[in-house]
Amino acid sequence: MQVHQLRSPDGSRKRKKIVGRGRGTGHGKRCGKGQTGQNCRAGRAVMLAYEGGQMPLLRRLPKVGFNSKWPARYQVVNCESLNRFDNGTVVTIELLRNSNIIRSLVQPVKILSVGEVTKKLTVQAHRFSKLAADKITKAGGRAEILVIKAADAS
Repeated sequence: MQVHQLRSPDGSRKRKKIVGRGRGTGHGKRCGKGQTGQNCRAGRAVMLAYEGGQMPLLRRLPKVGFNSKWPARYQVVNCESLNRFDNGTVVTIELLRNSNIIRSLVQPVKILSVGEVTKKLTVQAHRFSKLAADKITKAGGRAEILVIKAADAS
């Protein structure tokens, strides 16, 4: 078989729908947009929270709480995934990245208490859950808290 003999499979190349070219095409007159009115015009149809002139629900409810524009999104590491390291290892963020446990060196890391720690490790992270820090110290290791830089918090 040669390049000029190749064919794409049936149904993989669909023809673009051409509208507004007469009634015989099946897409004439109103071009598949239904009857006339607000929804068939160009641009956006009815606005999302529009309730026919009634005060919308989103405006009737009070504002509650606060959402930061720049929340600190932590990369989560469970205690059970620390067992892959040897006894006495200093588990740094670089080591976690090289082991493909976390994705980024920029985002802060939090250690959670899922699973057990069976080895004596010195773990460095930005945050520890209370139980995770207890599990690491009970196994004979240490939990060292790193300082979050302003650029790392994003």
